[in-house]
Amino acid sequence: MASRKIIDVIQQQVRQRASELCEYCYASEKWQYVLFTVDHVIPLSQNGKDTIDNLALACFPCNRKKSAKTTAVAPESGLEVALFNPRESLWSEHFIWSADKLKINGLTQTGQATIAALNLNRERIVNIRAADKVVNRHPPPEDPIEDIS
Repeated sequence: MASRKIIDVIQQQVRQRASELCEYCYASEKWQYVLFTVDHVIPLSQNGKDTIDNLALACFPCNRKKSAKTTAVAPESGLEVALFNPRESLWSEHFIWSADKLKINGLTQTGQATIAALNLNRERIVNIRAADKVVNRHPPPEDPIEDIS
């Protein structure tokens, strides 16, 4: 199914709920040159809907890597597991910052699989986190993204 334009008011609600953070890698849209995309957590091709409870804010690299995926292989176990779903779980249930706050570590197989599949510790984002840390823009507050349940 082809992608459809999500109405502006819904996009704004998604941005506000996400505190302008990518709901996967926690990059801040506020300091970027382009707006992040609104991602279908369950893709349209898998009968996902354009409703707010199926949408997440995603930076371009995370959105591109996620594509229509809903599962990935957990590196340690080799099992295929569900990708992190920001509409069903809190980020802190699956992820934790490294001691230096520059990398994301997986607490669960879902977290580990999501880190690997979406490349949440890609060199560019780690460098952005380091620069943002110097000016106190990183890390974001714990679980800054609103729970909608």
